[in-house]
Amino acid sequence: MRVLILSQGFNPEPHFKGLSFARELMRQGFEVQVLTGFPNYPGGKVYPGYKIKLIQKEVIEGVEIIRVPLYPSHDFSPLKRIATYISFALSAAFIGVWFVRRADILYIYQPPASTPFGGLMLRLFKAKRAVLDIQDLWPDTLQATGMMNSSLLLKIVGAFCKFTYSWVDHIVVLSDGFKKCLIERGVPENKITTIYNWADESAEKKYIPDQNRARDLGLLGKFTILFAGQMGKAQGLDSVIDAAKIVSKTHPDIQFAFIGGGIERDRLQRRVISEAIPNVIFLERVPITDIGNILALADVLLVHLKNDPLFEITIPSKTQGYLASGKPIIMAVPGESAEIIDRARAGVSCKPDDPDALAIACINLSHNSPTERAEMSKNGLEFYRKEMSLSVGVSKFTKIFKDL
Repeated sequence: MRVLILSQGFNPEPHFKGLSFARELMRQGFEVQVLTGFPNYPGGKVYPGYKIKLIQKEVIEGVEIIRVPLYPSHDFSPLKRIATYISFALSAAFIGVWFVRRADILYIYQPPASTPFGGLMLRLFKAKRAVLDIQDLWPDTLQATGMMNSSLLLKIVGAFCKFTYSWVDHIVVLSDGFKKCLIERGVPENKITTIYNWADESAEKKYIPDQNRARDLGLLGKFTILFAGQMGKAQGLDSVIDAAKIVSKTHPDIQFAFIGGGIERDRLQRRVISEAIPNVIFLERVPITDIGNILALADVLLVHLKNDPLFEITIPSKTQGYLASGKPIIMAVPGESAEIIDRARAGVSCKPDDPDALAIACINLSHNSPTERAEMSKNGLEFYRKEMSLSVGVSKFTKIFKDL
């Protein structure tokens, strides 16, 4: 059975449903081809060794990849972001369609919501069935993150999404909350399947904390709460810094560390410096292959999103990576995400955008014994392996593909 993966982003960009997904499909007996853009995320600049042109074919670890042109941008400008999304969709529809093989299944990764436009052309001319994998609900995400505020444009995006749901053969969502929302929007329940995301499973390696590196990074001798990942508006990290200020007054041994990029990072750093907040540090970005070593130096890992109804039905992608890394978790995201952490007994949950609640959660975890925190770590890793692992998730996808 042949599977064509359509995704705007793909390796060497960080992409948890990229190369690992394709290779696992191949391991389970499928032929796989990928149609994607030229790598430029998250900086918005094309990676060294690549140059945008009409078409580029390559093979990475046995996976055949076809790249088509796009306008690379990931900065503050909504217009430039839209240009990135639309340019890839058009390239996939009118260029990629000539270069890909016929497939039994077209797998479409969303976001962005524009990608299915290219998928429609591929479904019409190159694939027997189409499966849409929804990672972000649009236009809800555009509105929640402030990327788009025009009611007219939001309605147009919503109408296009509804059209997409009508022509794909099956839809996969990352949470039961997403599934419920789509059913309310008129999608038949039997057309939707919930499949949890998985992590980069190299994070499951038993990283041994490097004390010399901890000292160099300023983490030695501190109870470190680490936020790792994109620092954008959706993360609402001002509330985390407010919590750090509260904690610093009574527990100076508790430290908050941030690592990653994003449009808010520089502003947050400037705020910490201007307000002379003593227990917040920003670590330099490291290659994704090195993130596991950084996570190993933390005592607790933090997930935080701003208080928005949309985030009550989503599961932040870092959740799986944190569970797989075997560290206690503070989940400052309501709804299904908090339920997972509570059910797995892998840490604690608290309200988002509530500095007092987050401060209490951090202090309480610091008072737990090392044995209690080790039990949380063990519980989280076991939950990940049984419910969210790569092999479990891909097996659910292959069942859908075969059924179709």
